[in-house]
Amino acid sequence: MSAVGLSVVICCYTAARRTQVLRGVRATLDQIDARDEIIVVVDHNDDLLADLQSTLPEQITLIANLFEHGLSGARNTGVARSRGDVVVFVDDDAVLATGALDHARAAFEDRSVVAIGGAVRAEWAGGSAPRWFPDEFGWVVGCDYRGLPDCGEQIRNPIGAAMAARRKALVEIEGFSKELGRVGDLLAGCEETLMGVQLHARFPGHRIIRHTGFLVDHHVPADRATLGYFTRRCYQEGRSKAVLTRISGRQAALSSERRYTTRTLPSGAWRARGNPRRVLALVIGFGYTTAGYVTGLALSARSAEVPA
Repeated sequence: MSAVGLSVVICCYTAARRTQVLRGVRATLDQIDARDEIIVVVDHNDDLLADLQSTLPEQITLIANLFEHGLSGARNTGVARSRGDVVVFVDDDAVLATGALDHARAAFEDRSVVAIGGAVRAEWAGGSAPRWFPDEFGWVVGCDYRGLPDCGEQIRNPIGAAMAARRKALVEIEGFSKELGRVGDLLAGCEETLMGVQLHARFPGHRIIRHTGFLVDHHVPADRATLGYFTRRCYQEGRSKAVLTRISGRQAALSSERRYTTRTLPSGAWRARGNPRRVLALVIGFGYTTAGYVTGLALSARSAEVPA
């Protein structure tokens, strides 16, 4: 048996994902051992909390979000309640692939690893991505995208649908920022990016790596396979990056984005040259993300000018 104990945290907020939450819990139960625990955190939804209390198995720890409304507060609640060596975060609409937790355990046997990001495979409700959807924008739906490092390579931050970090390290950086992350259906993000930045700064001799054996299937509903969702998510990502820049500085906030914009996106446009709609989506996605970033910076500057 591995010496690494896992606390698997699943945060949920809406009854619309009830079936997916139960599916994710079942998949997790199949993989835990005696040292592990599963914690389900309900984000300020009393009806959903009551429903899950009568539905989930007794060995599941079910708690309400103790902090501010949103994903960051819910994750911080999970960390505060956890007792494992490593806290594993799985989205409420994601399901662990067979053997995923064994791969996570194995990764943390290396004491130089402070956190890992898993592979996030898109499970499109329509069976596949729309033809116009660029592979480089898988992050829009919280999944892997072209340009990610290979398995075992260092990364700045993981994708939130499948990530894990040493519990003591998370406590030292005070968890996830309440200034970032999703709140209900608001399409913000970057809380896991700031987590990665802070872990690198606080533990300079340690690594955050990508581990593709730690794999989840992430459900992508039909309403996320639309151009409207695509543009809204890109814009809000830009806004979130602006907040991240204010908190951590431009260098840390945009270190991965430089390579993405100068290499991944241009090569993506070349690869998609036979599909004009996909090329256009690449341009639109970049444009909306940039617009959100510029708007976010302007709003931050304006707020800084307002006297206290």
